Amino acid sequence: MVVWTDQERAFITEIFGKLNYEEAGPKALQRALIVYPWTQRYFGSFGNLYNADAIIANPKVAAHGITVLHGLDRAMKNMDDIKNTYAELSVLHSEKLHVDPDNFKLLADCLTIVIAATMGAAFSADMQAAWQKFLAVVVSALQRQYH
Repeated sequence: MVVWTDQERAFITEIFGKLNYEEAGPKALQRALIVYPWTQRYFGSFGNLYNADAIIANPKVAAHGITVLHGLDRAMKNMDDIKNTYAELSVLHSEKLHVDPDNFKLLADCLTIVIAATMGAAFSADMQAAWQKFLAVVVSALQRQYH
């Protein structure tokens, strides 16, 4: 079980309070699909993903990015039991979608970049450390079924 300090909980809550899901979610997923083009293979039903402009303009990419952030919101609301909160998602991604588990970390890194760019200096090193810890727990929970 992960132990969270009051400050870490406050930082995570603050970050989510400042997140614009409709902007950050799409930007993070767009970045992942552009920077790591092999991740596109899981989105074959999304239509045109042939270049950066197509990815950025794709409404299905944007919608899924928002969905991902709402999924992270579930983790924030259940910080003391993220593993069980994500049990079904782990099974879905491993057994049905066959997503490479390394991609969760890639998307988490892209989201961190988007948050840092959005928050600027307010995204302090201590806040980033709490955020990275949070994402590491989420990624581990999503990868659980793969072990």
